[in-house]
Amino acid sequence: MNKKELLENVRTIPDFPIKGILFYDVTTLFKNAECLKYMVDDLYDYYKDKGITKVVGIESRGFVLGGAIAEKLNAGLIMARKPGKLPAEIMEETYDKEYGKDTIQIHKDALSKDDVVLLHDDLLATGGTMAACERVVKQFGVKKIYVNFIIEIEDLKGREIFPKDIDIHTLLSVHEHN
Repeated sequence: MNKKELLENVRTIPDFPIKGILFYDVTTLFKNAECLKYMVDDLYDYYKDKGITKVVGIESRGFVLGGAIAEKLNAGLIMARKPGKLPAEIMEETYDKEYGKDTIQIHKDALSKDDVVLLHDDLLATGGTMAACERVVKQFGVKKIYVNFIIEIEDLKGREIFPKDIDIHTLLSVHEHN
C-alpha cells in the first residue's frame, strides 16, 4: 500500500451535496482494512514524537481515524460535534461553509492547559470547519495544536486561513477536478 493506491481507493461523487461539488468519500478507505491500517500507521509515524495528549475528531468522519490514532498515541479522544449532540456544558464557534453557516462544539471540560492537541478531520476544502475547531481549542489555552486531514483539495487553498504557526499535515493532496 502506498499513497497512490490509497488515493485510488477514494470514491468521488459529483454534484454532492450540491451541484458543482465533487465529494471525496473516505468511507471507501475505512472499509478497506489495508487502507485503514496504512492511514493509522502513517499518522502514528508522523505524530508519535510530538507529545499528543488529546485527539479531537470532527463530526463525524473525523471520529474514525481520530479514535484509532488516539488509541495508538495513548491519547484521549475528544469529539467536536454539531449543535445539540453534546450533553454537558459546551464551548462553540460558528463559521461559514461553502453552502451556509454551521457551528462546532466541544465540552467545556474536554481540554486543559497541559494538553498537546491533534485536530483531525477527513477533508480540507475551504477550511472553515477545522478553523472554527482550532479557534475553540485555542480558547482552552493548550500547549500546542496540530491539524491533520486525510485529503486536501489544494486548489481551494484552505490551509491559508490557519495561523502560520499551525502544523498542518495531510495524507493525500488532490486538485478540485481530479
